[in-house]
Amino acid sequence: MLGKFGDMMSKLQEMKQKAEEIKLKLDDTIINVEGAGGDIKIAITGNREIKSLTIAPALQHGDKEELEEQLTVTLNKALFKANEVNEHEMKQAASGMLPGM
Repeated sequence: MLGKFGDMMSKLQEMKQKAEEIKLKLDDTIINVEGAGGDIKIAITGNREIKSLTIAPALQHGDKEELEEQLTVTLNKALFKANEVNEHEMKQAASGMLPGM
């Protein structure tokens, strides 16, 4: 019985280590997203942390509501892509650790 428990604890430790490796990899994965015809640029990590946000000068002096709308659309697009990358990495790791997933 102790052997099976030890195996399970070892497997859990391995999974924890793998999860930390994935987190570090996703921290280093930068996804670049553009919106408003390239006038808004966002760089976001695979862990959904925004690294940079650039707004073209042409949008900075325009309609406030339009800028807010374009920012919202572009941020949501960036978050969606980051979620896709994050889920893909997690599924890959899980399939290696837990066969049949």
